Amino acid sequence: MNFRAVQIASLALPLFLLGGAYASQYAGGLYPCEMCWWQRYPHMAAVPVALIGFFLPGHFVKRVCAALAAFAVFSSGIIGGFHAGVEYGWWQGITGCTSAITGSGADYMKAILEAPLLRCDVAPWKLFGISLAGYNFLLSCGGAIAILWSLWKIRNSPKPKQQA
Repeated sequence: MNFRAVQIASLALPLFLLGGAYASQYAGGLYPCEMCWWQRYPHMAAVPVALIGFFLPGHFVKRVCAALAAFAVFSSGIIGGFHAGVEYGWWQGITGCTSAITGSGADYMKAILEAPLLRCDVAPWKLFGISLAGYNFLLSCGGAIAILWSLWKIRNSPKPKQQA
């Protein structure tokens, strides 16, 4: 794998995962709980860091940006793994729940009363028994490890000899 592909992956992975999160929210009606938001923040940080790597000079700086983006994505995966464990009842999660409240002035009371209660310990959607938090864990951690492994392999690969 060449470095440019790794660099593209370090940008595409968090964009893809954020896009999926927002699509499930706005197109699928799955409002995020508090821990769902926690998983989005590292992806939000990874996107500009990876993007900056495309414009800064120097191969070392570009590698650092790709690695930092991968670490941010990995941290989102760890949060997703914790959240999935809470959803599956493997351990206790946070005690507060969140709700999507929008509006202004007099609309607040109506919005509060009509807002869905979002529990962090209940998976609103599953595919093959895996929740969205579980998929975030698998895709984020797996993708970040693949990016970091590729960066390490590229750095440690033998350089072609130059002909005189």
